[in-house]
Amino acid sequence: MEPSYNTQMSEFLFLGLSEEPELQPFLFGLFLSMYLVTVLGNVLIILATISDSHLHTPMYFFLSNLSLADICFVSTTVPKMLVNIQKHSKVITYAGCITQMCFFIFFAGLDIFLLTVMACDRFVAICHPLHYMIIMNPRLCGLLVLASWIMSALNALLQSLIVLRLSFCTDLEIPHFFCELNQVTHLACSDTFLNDMVMYLSSVLLGGGPLTGILYSYSKIVSSIRAISSAQGKYKAFSTCASHLSVVSLFYGTLLGVYLSSAATHNSHSSAAASVMYTVVTPMLNPFIYSLRNKDIKGALGRFLKRKTTKGSIFLGLKKCP
Repeated sequence: MEPSYNTQMSEFLFLGLSEEPELQPFLFGLFLSMYLVTVLGNVLIILATISDSHLHTPMYFFLSNLSLADICFVSTTVPKMLVNIQKHSKVITYAGCITQMCFFIFFAGLDIFLLTVMACDRFVAICHPLHYMIIMNPRLCGLLVLASWIMSALNALLQSLIVLRLSFCTDLEIPHFFCELNQVTHLACSDTFLNDMVMYLSSVLLGGGPLTGILYSYSKIVSSIRAISSAQGKYKAFSTCASHLSVVSLFYGTLLGVYLSSAATHNSHSSAAASVMYTVVTPMLNPFIYSLRNKDIKGALGRFLKRKTTKGSIFLGLKKCP
């Protein structure tokens, strides 16, 4: 029997994390809370780094960009899922699906590039401390961030454009809670060889390449730390990159775990549930990791909140004056 093509389709259907009606209110509350915590935590990191002159350094410049990328990353998937749960709907339009996929790939790639840039920054800070400010000058930092944005955008545009050439069957159910590239591609009835090749090549170059750079940077960092004679010096050197190492381990660990487990089990619902780790949980935990393990961030956040509280008290005091 010939497959039924639907070149004029207008929408896809999400199967989501669960089809049980009684679980929908719980999922709505859980993901709304996680989304609000993610946005609030990352906004506070951005405001703290902008408002405190002590944090106007390359490391915190990259961190503020990572926080912005995390806010956008989680905003590509969670709001649509919340709207669908609230409306008791599973639908996303074809245009909306392609748009969501494009932005998801873009901000996921941006996260990867920024984590790599931050690893290079820590490498220079620990292995070449005397030349740190000369090497990591504002011009280079700006170029590194700009290059990260441009490469992520080009990759997302390429991946999305080659999906547009596909024809889809009448079975348009996505076993996920967002338009994940691999899931959407596998719904196509037309030949997906080019899409698969571009997808795998992109994963190797834009996934494996940055990971190799991060591992190389930390191998050099570990060698430099081992060469330090005093225990206090070793602790101080390690503490400067502990937060970043924790975030890298969390992001890559959950990402690789999801794709390795999905490849082994071929269970779409399990893969969708596991994807929550790197799409929602990791962006939510990043601000906590950086604030709890970093005295500068904690101090800047404390001063920022204290200033806002003081200004609010003064404003209320003036308002009560006759």
